Amino acid sequence: MSHASFILRPMEAVAAREVERATGARIQVLLGAEDGVPSFYTRRFTIDPGGRIPLHRHDRIEHEQVVLEGEMTLTLDGETRTARAGDCVYIPAGVAHAYENKGAVAVRFLCIVPATRDYATDWLE
Repeated sequence: MSHASFILRPMEAVAAREVERATGARIQVLLGAEDGVPSFYTRRFTIDPGGRIPLHRHDRIEHEQVVLEGEMTLTLDGETRTARAGDCVYIPAGVAHAYENKGAVAVRFLCIVPATRDYATDWLE
């Protein structure tokens, strides 16, 4: 696939799908290989109040995240943290992580991961 020269589109123009094994969570792949973007995937997650993405890890994939709206509880290698709108999160490869929205409003965050052919998820619960 050829590389894109540039892409400009609203996030709302990208269809959302349910996150595997999660409750009340959706993902939009905003930019990625299907768009001709060669090195990264930029995704937006939405977790509804009471929603949760269960504990999992990716042995070879690091994550960079930016919380856009709301507040969520993160579990990172057994440690619980709170991430709020405006917070940035780095999750190294191999770190077990889970997300939960205990609040009253939806949480939205961007998640950027490297483009790779071997993106594997090890579900831990």
